Amino acid sequence: MTDTFLTRAGYEKLRQEIDELKRRKVQLSQDIAEAREKGDLSENAEYHSAKDKLAEVLGRINIIQDKLQSAKLIDEIKGPKDTVAIGRSVTIRDEDGDETTYTLVGADESDPAQGRISVFSPLGQHLLHKKTGERVNVDMSAGTREFLITKVE
Repeated sequence: MTDTFLTRAGYEKLRQEIDELKRRKVQLSQDIAEAREKGDLSENAEYHSAKDKLAEVLGRINIIQDKLQSAKLIDEIKGPKDTVAIGRSVTIRDEDGDETTYTLVGADESDPAQGRISVFSPLGQHLLHKKTGERVNVDMSAGTREFLITKVE
């Protein structure tokens, strides 16, 4: 089982999702029981639909439970403050002089539009364990780009 890196907020969001899925599971089980009472199951669309939905819910519950069991909370990870690490924000400057700040997070919380990139992304992998003033070269779809790390928080 691989580690899942989550912020405390991300962990709580998954806990809430699993609680909601468990409520849906109970409702779908009731829907299946009601559909069974209507007779011939081979042509009962409500029954088959509820069973399919229940299978999806159970699958998602299993996925979330696995993630929660292997979760490592980002705010509990220690390391040198001046080094890029999961949970830290890093400001980088590209070759054009444009600066961007990203927070390195686990894959489940990645949202580049919100400035949250996965430590498993190409950029995240190159930034990890680097310090302010270091340069990284990242192979991107548009070619190799160089970035200067200007700040780690």
